[in-house]
Amino acid sequence: MDKVLDFKRGRVPLLISMPHPGLRLTPAVERGLVEEARELADTDWHIPQLYDFAEELGASTLAAGYSRYVIDLNRPADDKPLYSTATTGLYPETLFDGRPLFKDDQTPSAEERARYLAEVWAPYHQTLADELARLKAEFGYALLWDAHSIRSVIPHLFDGKLPDFNIGTNSGASCDAELAERLLAVCAAAPAYRHILNGRFKGGYITRHYGQPGDNVHAVQLELAQCNYMDEQAPFGYRDDLAGPTAQVIRRMLETFIAWGRERYGR
Repeated sequence: MDKVLDFKRGRVPLLISMPHPGLRLTPAVERGLVEEARELADTDWHIPQLYDFAEELGASTLAAGYSRYVIDLNRPADDKPLYSTATTGLYPETLFDGRPLFKDDQTPSAEERARYLAEVWAPYHQTLADELARLKAEFGYALLWDAHSIRSVIPHLFDGKLPDFNIGTNSGASCDAELAERLLAVCAAAPAYRHILNGRFKGGYITRHYGQPGDNVHAVQLELAQCNYMDEQAPFGYRDDLAGPTAQVIRRMLETFIAWGRERYGR
């Protein structure tokens, strides 16, 4: 399997992980999808474009090439559920709205899915782990930002309209409490946007597994409501008029993340 990921090494102790912008499908998944799934509506659309300022910040970036309909990189390899509410698993079987993802008897085989785990999930997580280890070795600590987006209204997953910025720190376990407060302050200084800490989205597997503040690795997930930078209906166009102001707030959050690390660790 080719073009599994796109990784760029930076110069500061921040890694931005983007596990769900991928659009590539395997033949088995593409054959089996129901018609309603073919537009790949549940993609974290345009996230690398929204974060195109990352290089200027000096951050490392890691973006997935394959669709979450193949395998979800933000789920554990054993597929243990992360939420008690409605969700999707390592190998999604439903769309976000609850409808079946695959036609009857056309889900990929167990052998196919084992290959996805070995050839898509494992390389992404190995790259992520290796880069965090490199950052820790060079700086003494590492900062991880897991970048996501989702439609602002999905009744099957949550009630009402989602806040604009949904910050997740695994209920405070994945990063220092002072860091979370500083990120909230950035959001509060942008009153055009609504924000919440550890609401419906507290952080998936990446945030929970890699965020180990006691070991000097601090992880934060941002689940961004897509109405802030794109059209939420097909063909899911990128909206520069919306994306520009939204990216500025995200950039301030990441600058705050980097500055906090330097203050905390002295480098």
